[in-house]
Amino acid sequence: MNEYDSNRILDLTKKINYSLTENLKEADCYILNTCHIREKATEKVYHDIGRVKKEFRNKLKPIVIVVGCVAQAEGDVLLKKEKYIDAVTGPQSYQKINDIISKLEKKSKSINSTEFDVIEKFDTLNSLKNTDNKISSFLTIQEGCDKFCKFCVVPYTRGPEYSRSINELVEEANQLVENGAKEINLLGQNVNAYNHKGKKLSDLILEISKIKKLSRIRYTTSHPRDFTEDLIETHKNCEKLMPLIHLPVQSGSNKILKAMNRKHSIEEYLKIIEKLIKAKPNIKFSSDFIIGYPNETLDDFKNTVDLMKKVKFINSFSYIFSARPGTPAFNFKKIDQQETKTRLIEFQNIAEKIKTIYRKNLINKNVNVLFENKIKNENKYFGRDEYYNAVIVESNSCLIGKIKKIKIVDGNRNTLFGEILPNLNKTNYAA
Repeated sequence: MNEYDSNRILDLTKKINYSLTENLKEADCYILNTCHIREKATEKVYHDIGRVKKEFRNKLKPIVIVVGCVAQAEGDVLLKKEKYIDAVTGPQSYQKINDIISKLEKKSKSINSTEFDVIEKFDTLNSLKNTDNKISSFLTIQEGCDKFCKFCVVPYTRGPEYSRSINELVEEANQLVENGAKEINLLGQNVNAYNHKGKKLSDLILEISKIKKLSRIRYTTSHPRDFTEDLIETHKNCEKLMPLIHLPVQSGSNKILKAMNRKHSIEEYLKIIEKLIKAKPNIKFSSDFIIGYPNETLDDFKNTVDLMKKVKFINSFSYIFSARPGTPAFNFKKIDQQETKTRLIEFQNIAEKIKTIYRKNLINKNVNVLFENKIKNENKYFGRDEYYNAVIVESNSCLIGKIKKIKIVDGNRNTLFGEILPNLNKTNYAA
């Protein structure tokens, strides 16, 4: 979502004759887009600002603006602590970036713009063409969260759930496809909570799938609470919808899920998995896990390990509990940190073994790969298969934007390596 926001900020600033530079030394304006999900996010802001200060020590200072969730959560503190920052603006008010820059060009005092005005934001963005020209592009369809998980800062930095209209999203999706996109990843803090005038995520997917030159559709991130029957049916019936679902569970323990205020049980979670596999047998799953949540016992942890082994997630993101200021869980008593680290290592080792077995089984299988770019200074191209696995092949002809049948011949922890197959009528696709 931050990548999407950064691209839209660039589209906005083009209106006042700013353009992107890859060279920090040339910058007249430095915009730092931030995320507040993990610990030490604020420290990273100060570190980055320090790097800019060092670079411009003997030069004219650029305009420095911090945007995003750190700005939303700690804007006043940032401005007070680091005088080098000229302005802060939250993720729901960055549509005002041009006015902010114009004021700062006239030597205005520091500016704090952290209002929640998501309607104005998207009204402004809808008037601008999205110029992102990546083969795989992001499209924000929903923002904010009404779930209030006790560990999560999103409701406080992104505000309540808001869904954009299907018409504006289809229009923006068409723009992205005109720019060259073959795949669109629909984004939301609770993407499957999308609901605009009774239209759900399933309706949006089916509308976007009608775009002829669009080959693939993905979405992230889902909440188990909002996984409805119509969405499951869409996975069964929509060929363009990829067979990988990122469905964060956070813990395998009902006790911990209740303490987190996740509003779903493990039994309900597994029921969703079961229904999706029944609807689309080749579907796979990835997930998020918090290890060492307050009051997590060894039995709670073992339940999480058991869930990993049962579902066999092909990819997972696991972290030690990170207490975020302003959330209810911030004041909860942490469990022993050494024990938490030991559990995390054990969990990640198990997750890695499952992933390794899955990837080894892909060797000598054939997959469909959408190629996104050429590797610099090499005759190699990078792409992703239906399950978002990174694949690299050698080719003398340009593969960018093309979907090719690839035989996987080797792989490591992060990347698969393949050979291009001739165009056959039938292909043994990996499940």
